[in-house]
Amino acid sequence: MQLSPSVTIARCESGLEYLQVNSPLCQARIFLQGAQLTEYAPANQKPLIWVSSEEDYQEGKSIRGGIPICWPWFGVHQNPEWPIHGVARVSLWRAEEVKEEQDAIRISLSLPMAQVDKTYWPHNTKLEVEYVLSDKQLEVRLTNTNLGDSPVQLTQALHSYLPTPDITQTSVDGLQGAQYIEFGEGPFEQQEVVHFGRETDMVYSDAQPLQRIRTPDGTIEVARANSRSCVLWNPWVDKSQRLSNFADDEYHKMLCLEAANVLDDKVELAAQQSHTLATIIRWG
Repeated sequence: MQLSPSVTIARCESGLEYLQVNSPLCQARIFLQGAQLTEYAPANQKPLIWVSSEEDYQEGKSIRGGIPICWPWFGVHQNPEWPIHGVARVSLWRAEEVKEEQDAIRISLSLPMAQVDKTYWPHNTKLEVEYVLSDKQLEVRLTNTNLGDSPVQLTQALHSYLPTPDITQTSVDGLQGAQYIEFGEGPFEQQEVVHFGRETDMVYSDAQPLQRIRTPDGTIEVARANSRSCVLWNPWVDKSQRLSNFADDEYHKMLCLEAANVLDDKVELAAQQSHTLATIIRWG
């Protein structure tokens, strides 16, 4: 793979490799493990991605923050002994292409299927992710292709961790009218703008394609394509104390709003068919 003037390869202290973007357009970092973006700040603006101060970037362990790729299932599998959120976020991806254009930097990675245990995923598929980084927005495009002769089903999510200076002064607009399930109960209809005062773990269906997160630092817009479902999450006080690589008080500084294909919005791929889940994150 040929790099561009603004993209270099480096290692963190634990040895994990990442692609570092230092461009007049933006700053960004993408780890090869999990193809996980952990940094994105458009030029002359505040960062749009959050990572825990407790994260130690260990091999085989998902990074607490950034945008973990949950695939080929989201959440707890029906076999509870299988890894939560699938296998993609702890697998080593391959950097395929870096393309630097005047108004954007495009970075593509693929997951070598030889690394995926066939116990978890016996299907003949291809998985790629493309990051489109500019001075205005971050776009993430996750593409599944069914290379086999039989239909394939999967669920997935782009588990985006987003920053706020104060979760109690943060709200999410644009989910009104959607149905949600929380802690196994529901569905309920979201009738108002969402505010935070407790643990939140809402899985929405039939959501509008754009939400606005209003924080004391400004408005973050999160848009989705080929996705009718999304997830809103904040661990709040008690769960924060149980999470790995997460300080007890960090729930105050973050939230997740995740583009997803879950519940009735699961991906159903016919033979030789492709599907691209996309999210766009920007300051509004």
